Amino acid sequence: MAKRSHARRSNHYGMDDGGFQSGKKGRGKSARKRKDDGNIVEMKSRSQQLETAYSPQRTSQPLQAQTSAQQAYIDAIKQNCLTFGIGPAGTGKSYCAGALAAEALESGRIERIILTRPAVEAGEQLGFLPGALDEKFSVYIDAFRDILNERLGAGTVDYCLRHGRIVAAPLAFMRGKTFNNRTFVVLDEAQNTSIAQMKMFLTRIGEDCKVVINGDIEQSDIKGANGLADAINKLRDLNTVHVHRFAREDIVRSGLVRDIIDRYETT
Repeated sequence: MAKRSHARRSNHYGMDDGGFQSGKKGRGKSARKRKDDGNIVEMKSRSQQLETAYSPQRTSQPLQAQTSAQQAYIDAIKQNCLTFGIGPAGTGKSYCAGALAAEALESGRIERIILTRPAVEAGEQLGFLPGALDEKFSVYIDAFRDILNERLGAGTVDYCLRHGRIVAAPLAFMRGKTFNNRTFVVLDEAQNTSIAQMKMFLTRIGEDCKVVINGDIEQSDIKGANGLADAINKLRDLNTVHVHRFAREDIVRSGLVRDIIDRYETT
């Protein structure tokens, strides 16, 4: 009678709270059962599965300009504290800025990359986005993540994001910050800034930092005057400020993009 009671207790305590056996023998049976069960799918992390499948292959080649306009833009960024890159989509404005920032971080010339843009949708309202702030903002900055993954590698980018070496934040969160000489800052889609937002951003610039502001004045998604056009008019004659203008002929994304822009600009 005592033996039967002891057996019942052993059976009871050999099961964990989830109903799986906790002993070595139980773990082996459970593992074999899970392995043989075709309905169980192992979920891999983003870095193990999605990054491998969709991230661009890391390149070890230094940045090479595809056009003379890109080379002039690259030289301007290297030589000036503040560079405006304006022009149509597909000219490589964002890619060149992101690649130069990655090279500067990797070489140790800077300690931090700051990527920012106004959180403005292109003609539609996405409404509430779930998740923490960085998850909400990631949809606006994904293009830069692809560039950095290509230049630095996905693992390095993940590490830098976790440790604050790469910061991606909405433009509204730039108030109160100072960009020092160890920082490379890129403001993208600047045609969607208001005049007040652009003034706030520009007054964050400290001594000897590197700031690049990109945008297409013709594709503003806000009503009224935009901060990009206003800033160019006000600052274009200042020393260490360069305004680089890309033309339709400088589009490298595809010939179709050039044709599309031609049709929209002539109607």
